[in-house]
Amino acid sequence: MKFNLLQSQTLNSNTTSGNEKKSGITGYYQSSFSTVYRLIDLSIITVCFYAAVFYYGLTLTTTGLVLLFINVVSFQLSAEAMDLYRSWRSSHTSAMLKNAAITWIISFAVTLTIGYFFSHSMTLAPGTVLLWFMLSALLLMSWRMIMRQFLFTVRRSGLNSRSAIIIGATQIGYDMALQMMENDQLGIHFKGIYEDRGEDRLSENFHSQIQGNIDEAIELAKNHKVDYIYIALPTAAEERIKAILEKCSDTTANVYLIPNFFMYSLLNSRWQSVGNVQALSVYDTPFQGANDVLKRIEDVVVSSLILLLLAIPMLAIAAAVKLTSKGPAIFKQKRYGLDGKEITVYKFRSMTTQDNGSVVKQATKGDPRITRLGAFLRKTSLDELPQFINVLQGRMSIVGPRPHAVAHNEQYRKLITGYMLRHKVRPGITGWAQVNGLRGETETVDKMAKRVEFDLDYMHRWSVLFDIKIILKTVVGGFSDKNAY
Repeated sequence: MKFNLLQSQTLNSNTTSGNEKKSGITGYYQSSFSTVYRLIDLSIITVCFYAAVFYYGLTLTTTGLVLLFINVVSFQLSAEAMDLYRSWRSSHTSAMLKNAAITWIISFAVTLTIGYFFSHSMTLAPGTVLLWFMLSALLLMSWRMIMRQFLFTVRRSGLNSRSAIIIGATQIGYDMALQMMENDQLGIHFKGIYEDRGEDRLSENFHSQIQGNIDEAIELAKNHKVDYIYIALPTAAEERIKAILEKCSDTTANVYLIPNFFMYSLLNSRWQSVGNVQALSVYDTPFQGANDVLKRIEDVVVSSLILLLLAIPMLAIAAAVKLTSKGPAIFKQKRYGLDGKEITVYKFRSMTTQDNGSVVKQATKGDPRITRLGAFLRKTSLDELPQFINVLQGRMSIVGPRPHAVAHNEQYRKLITGYMLRHKVRPGITGWAQVNGLRGETETVDKMAKRVEFDLDYMHRWSVLFDIKIILKTVVGGFSDKNAY
């Protein structure tokens, strides 16, 4: 993509003339702003609760106050998991509103679930609860949009904005420049790319795009005309980067390295501090801290409700299995779980003979080992119901990569790059691969590789809303899968 960066940065400079020195009020008080956001959210939730109660002329009981307290606590936990109170300066408004909506839905769902057990002493009518939910959702979204527009206006006027330059005429630097220019809500005004190399050594994208050399860039920073310096050089240019950093140390500008880690397939990467040394994780789990707690709450709540609803049907299925063929009703098999550790997985027995995973033999279409009842159970996924017990035990999750037999893991880990990464999370009863048609027999390496691709995509994209989407798709389409046998 060819774009005149010099022309665009000149226009930016003209629109912000007279505002070279920015105030940056919110930048210096980001922590305080986060606290204010929390207090406003909690105030909105509380006021809406009281408004709904008094609108219906109800008497507020101690149980009602406990319910409000549960909602407030669950909202804060959900907000931490969704990273709701981070800086949204570089994000789209829709992403911020989406996270706020998900946070409120999760906290309200938790409140309703816990409130169900106190329903005998509750005086809140369904209309009251619905009004509280709708009114809070409306105000939580509205005040964020208003605040967002206010900050946009402030930044466009030159307040709380920053000027930035890029050192290094590389593709990643070029992409960074485009992002700054296309997202004026960031309040970062692009001043140009600086590079020492001649045009004959640069990509065509950078011909006539260089503002000056690196010494000139440093001079701008020394004269307080630049707030941010982004160094966009490949990590292989270590000596060159060191020399530039040494020069930058004589300025007061904020200096950032843009590492070209895009060459790696990062999985939930995050920075880790080990003493005073920083390390970037390349392969990591998405479930740490609040995310892990939130995922576990989701699993316990959903699996408990399902087991309560299906306890009698499960007993009937177990009896039917025992009466129609010899052997136990529950089949136990060793699978790989979290971190590749062996776990025992439960299923209703669907075959006349079973193995424990030591022999690699998947069920195939017309498999003579499958009983008549077993074929029905497998086709409708009812044979998986005992795995909700595994979820309560903490061995599995409702949603995650499907666990494979130990023998299959040992076979495919040698054939498929990144196969074992799917074990960075708990295995699931259903998964992103399964609702995309990758269920049942994987008789070729290509089919298994495609399943692994979807499993890793799930780990990249995980959110509670994404889990709910997969659960709904499983319920709607999971009982008639042509690949299940």
